[in-house]
Amino acid sequence: MQRPIMLFFCFFLNVTTLLAQPEQKPRGELWPEIEPYQKDYLKVSELHQIYYELCGNPQGKPVFALHGGPGGRCSPYMRRFFNPEKFLIILHDQRGAGRSKPFAEIQENTTQHLVADIERLRQHLNVGKIILFGGSWGSTLGLAFAETYPENISGLVLRGIFTATSEEIDHFYHGGVRKFFPEIYDKFTEALPNPEQQPRPAYLIELIQHGDSSAQAKYSRLWAEYEIKLSSLHFPDEQMESIFHDFNPRAFAVLENYYMAHGCFLEEGQLLKEAPKIKHIPLVMVNGRYDMICPPVTAYQLHKILPNSRLIIAESAGHWMGEKPIETELIQAMRQFE
Repeated sequence: MQRPIMLFFCFFLNVTTLLAQPEQKPRGELWPEIEPYQKDYLKVSELHQIYYELCGNPQGKPVFALHGGPGGRCSPYMRRFFNPEKFLIILHDQRGAGRSKPFAEIQENTTQHLVADIERLRQHLNVGKIILFGGSWGSTLGLAFAETYPENISGLVLRGIFTATSEEIDHFYHGGVRKFFPEIYDKFTEALPNPEQQPRPAYLIELIQHGDSSAQAKYSRLWAEYEIKLSSLHFPDEQMESIFHDFNPRAFAVLENYYMAHGCFLEEGQLLKEAPKIKHIPLVMVNGRYDMICPPVTAYQLHKILPNSRLIIAESAGHWMGEKPIETELIQAMRQFE
């Protein structure tokens, strides 16, 4: 059985897990593996089609699980945070990502497009108010959707809060993480033709988009490896190859850096400024104490703006949602919405 490593962008790591039966399942344990009862594509523009799948109870409470990235993909692991008897579980690959078409396409691909796609899919499926579940970039997209369509949201469960401010992006790209992962940061930057080139997201886009095929593959993987190493408190080098066995990191590398180069197409501080729009919506936030990609200070800032929200700092955890303290808290948070 494979269980993915859900980073900022949804990569995959093989981990063996012992599963209990639903009636015996302890609180905080993953739900058993399930298969979708429907898979399809939704045409959202003349250019883009998004892949989506439905799992669980067709009559259950609708929950949209938003993958990381931009440029990640939904995975079987993401289905297992929800009681399949209680929830209609809706997953989709965002524009240009995963199985959506065309792959790694940046045209007509902004945060506003992705927000509109969620609303199109909600209407297409004829569901009412939805719960949004997402981490890292999924938290960004979840907040952007909720602040745009607060009337269509019944709850939010978000992990690794990222509001796409210039400070957060700078921390990730330009040395904030070096204080904690100096050897990983230096290995990444020293592999670039010009290690001092900034702003780095724009530079990486240039390398990935305009190099030959070997350069595109090289820098896409370089970026992916950097993300992976920063996401977990401990990720052995020998397990790196297993992630890339069936995963093409190009969409992740292209879309992530494209979005970050454009401030995720949001005004500076927009998601925090507009947070009062969702003050009436139940919100649970889970953040790893030692999350180096999305430090808990951002979740804390949002919690201060929304005092009725619930903030859980998961001790002994970093960014990866598969780290047990984070995984447990997310599952328990979803049980509150059953």
